[in-house]
Amino acid sequence: MDDFYTPAQRALQDRFDARPLADGLAAGIVAPQLAAAQIEFVEARDSFYLATVDDAGFPSVSYKGGAPGFVRALDPATLVFPSYDGNGMFMSMGNIDATAKLGLLFVDFETPQRLRVRGDARVLHEGPVLDSYPGAQLAVQVAIESAWVNCPRYVHRMVRVEASPYVPDAQGAAPIPAWKRIDSIQSLLTESDRAAAAGAGLISADAYAALVDSGRG
Repeated sequence: MDDFYTPAQRALQDRFDARPLADGLAAGIVAPQLAAAQIEFVEARDSFYLATVDDAGFPSVSYKGGAPGFVRALDPATLVFPSYDGNGMFMSMGNIDATAKLGLLFVDFETPQRLRVRGDARVLHEGPVLDSYPGAQLAVQVAIESAWVNCPRYVHRMVRVEASPYVPDAQGAAPIPAWKRIDSIQSLLTESDRAAAAGAGLISADAYAALVDSGRG
């Protein structure tokens, strides 16, 4: 793992006399693919954090949620996950198209445990992987470069209350999100979204803000 750390990371390791520890960790816990127990851990998660970098060098971090098992291992060195309907900005997917680099953080808040993965990825616009995710607009395939377990020392223990009602079901169906029902943005939506919003009932921006404040947005 001689190339695992960057020069800037090495400089800080040397400042805090941590290079031997960092080298020991890289040699002991960092691997180029997932172990069987790590695959089981990843596929049991219903959320993860996705870090990407745009072509200007700016990072972006996004929370991704779905049904348990929505991230899958095709093999120990390859992960896939869906990209469901979002806000139309396509920042994470555009970043992957531009630079291919990403980082994934999987956290079990109940145990707690956490696993980090980084690799090169590509956005799938069609094909069997995308077809296997009903309701997804795109899918992402990740070629793992490295994976390692992180100490859960600072992970707060939390209990899962309920799944998001917006996760697509087995047929890909999901309710229209509340923000798409805001009356003042209807002209910005697609025709199908406008029809769905009208069917669900339009709301004001203030009413949406109240839903967000209550955790129901």
